[in-house]
Amino acid sequence: SLPNLYVFRSLDIATWDLECEFNNTDHRTELNGMDRLIVRRGQPFSIKLKLRYGEYQAGLSSLTCIAETGPSPSDQYGTRAVFDVAAGSDNPSAWSATVTSPPGNVVALSICPAADAPIGRWTLTLGGSCRIDFILLFNPWCSGDSVYMDNEEYLKEYVLSQDGIIYRGTLEQILPFPWNFGQFEYGILDVCLKILDTNPKYLRNPGKDCSGRRNPIYVSRVLSAMVNCNGDAGVVLGRWPALDKLSSDNPYEGGESPMSWKGSVDILLNWDSSSCSPVRYGQCWVFAAVACSVSRALGIPCRVVTNYISAHDTNRNLLIEYFYDENGRNHGRDMIWTFHCWVENWMTRPDLKPEYDGWQVVDPTPQEKSEGVYCCGPVSVKAVKEGELATKYDAPFVFAEVNADKVDYIRQADGSNKKMTSFTGVGQKISTKSVGNDRREDITHLYKYPEGSEEERETFRKADHLNKLLHRQESQGLKLAIEVAAEKRKGCDFDVIAVASNSTTSEKKCRLLFSSMAVSYTGVVKDNCGFKDLLNVELPPGGGERHGRDSPGP
Repeated sequence: SLPNLYVFRSLDIATWDLECEFNNTDHRTELNGMDRLIVRRGQPFSIKLKLRYGEYQAGLSSLTCIAETGPSPSDQYGTRAVFDVAAGSDNPSAWSATVTSPPGNVVALSICPAADAPIGRWTLTLGGSCRIDFILLFNPWCSGDSVYMDNEEYLKEYVLSQDGIIYRGTLEQILPFPWNFGQFEYGILDVCLKILDTNPKYLRNPGKDCSGRRNPIYVSRVLSAMVNCNGDAGVVLGRWPALDKLSSDNPYEGGESPMSWKGSVDILLNWDSSSCSPVRYGQCWVFAAVACSVSRALGIPCRVVTNYISAHDTNRNLLIEYFYDENGRNHGRDMIWTFHCWVENWMTRPDLKPEYDGWQVVDPTPQEKSEGVYCCGPVSVKAVKEGELATKYDAPFVFAEVNADKVDYIRQADGSNKKMTSFTGVGQKISTKSVGNDRREDITHLYKYPEGSEEERETFRKADHLNKLLHRQESQGLKLAIEVAAEKRKGCDFDVIAVASNSTTSEKKCRLLFSSMAVSYTGVVKDNCGFKDLLNVELPPGGGERHGRDSPGP
């Protein structure tokens, strides 16, 4: 041991080469730039050391490496790793270093970070004299990484592609909008790391938070909270004029209309340059797009998803309850949005059943609190489909977004509420951009079984969604349906027909109140466009009546 100790003490590193161009290209981070080392975990990167004097010889020389991240690196938290240069290593869960050059004055090292190391900024110290700073990211190309995705075309789309399409519009008229995610644009990766360092969990306990960054479940949940600014120094401030009951003259005063954003780069850079003041303003697609940019920048495969006829269940009873007065005004808190956007992140779920690996819903739009924070997910898409509502995180809320029933009540003069209609059309044409082209991919089947199938019935039983099961068995008696003309053009009138039917064996007399109102995409009722009150409408047994009116075009 004495000769080794002598050589170790005399070993002095004069200079080093991080080979950024080679390493960044090999790790698919070259679009971030070549001026610094940015690598992915579980994959080796190379550096060259030039000794001031002497030679490094395997078996005779030793070199200790220390890798650290966070303000207080700790072996306990896994934010500090000490390892020696060795002839080789086959342990993917540990840091390793091997010499790849013959004995001499120049030493070529291959450093391999652990496949489950926390992501973020790291410092690597070699022999006490060489200090290297680098950034470590998730690695979906590494089979030992929890974000591993075994499909190169998917990786090109969900990690490397900086441009995409977000779907908005309506169920009848789905509109594609181009979006620049820009995850490799100059400065964006630094902003993404700053988001992690600004989150309240980091401020409370930096060591524990940095340790949690080994886990994409933890990171995704942090991002879900930090993309919105509700309760923290998050990135985007949401504004929905109809919900907030703002004046229509200038509802986005002091900021930008959510409709004006075309990409995430300006939003992220504005947040960074304004000392973490929230960027004004966003709505669901903006929150989702920014979350997608940050997830891809950190190495998590991610895609934006749009759900049409999307429910917002405030009390977790899987019902969207509208309580109308006789003027057609809704006094309930539940809502149905024309569409709603979230993201899906790809990862394993070691905390759940193996079949729940894969796509996970993460919703950064601030709707309801989860564990005291405005965030949602990640929750397995497969678990949502199976009705496993005890699954972490927020499965009941996401299940309701795609499966809830809408029930309408009319408030009576005595203050009681009478159930009038029930609607089961929530969660349709769930959409995302296709891989490798600009076509829309319908992924509704990933969230729901076919309507009326035995699998769907079993899912509802597991989810205790008794209302939908009972609704299909009960006799409706009196039924009211609305028929709208297939062709509707902006600025033009269109026909709306109310069809009242009586499936009982006796004649029924009823009063028909026909009211049409403008509704925002979030389900907020605006101005009344027309009102019709028909008294003593007679419905013969087994028969019905059709009543219509022209509604003014928007």
